[in-house]
Amino acid sequence: MRLLAIDTALAACAAAVLDVASGEILASETLAMARGHAEALMPLVARVMDAAGIELAELDRIAVTVGPGSFTGLRVGIAAARGIALAAGKPAVGLSTLAAYAAPHMAGGETRTVVAAIDARHDHVYLQVFGAEGRTLSPPRIATIRDAVRAATAGPAVIVGSGAGLVAADWPAGDPPPTVDARSAPDIAWVARIGAAAEADSAAPKPLYLRRPDARPQDARLPRR
Repeated sequence: MRLLAIDTALAACAAAVLDVASGEILASETLAMARGHAEALMPLVARVMDAAGIELAELDRIAVTVGPGSFTGLRVGIAAARGIALAAGKPAVGLSTLAAYAAPHMAGGETRTVVAAIDARHDHVYLQVFGAEGRTLSPPRIATIRDAVRAATAGPAVIVGSGAGLVAADWPAGDPPPTVDARSAPDIAWVARIGAAAEADSAAPKPLYLRRPDARPQDARLPRR
């Protein structure tokens, strides 16, 4: 199986092609960016596909991060993944950004609690807590920094994600300090690997929104003339 992975959920625009049989990443590219994903993504995908030496029709699956993350970035990545899947006639699967952050630590046999935290601004983070063997100890949710610390301090912990530094900064002085991996976006190679392991179903990927967008339509109506 050959899989195309896409991530535009946070501060990167990234794509990778994975050969599942060999476990080899055939090609990948990651561009750090806070905005501009819509313009950058499809040229980046084309470069990655060319570097991998395969055509869209040769893909068996498309995987994309569905959130939590930037509202605009999520829509860009999901629309692209669904469009490519339609063109290739192959399934698309959606993956949690939090799970993608935690994946390399869990796959490495980490025995400590893995806390995935994404900066949600306004003293909040998007949070998910994982135990041994990838068990979910808490589902994805939005939490205050204080609540995130309480969820993470049950024992030795690894905190990963763009919000990791925020959680670690509020860590209780008497507790063993956590290991902090404050990368701004998940590793696209791991997005591909967990995409290969996901169950493909008939439901197209859709955004995982854990709160309403900051920008909302105004309720006021213009007067009629």
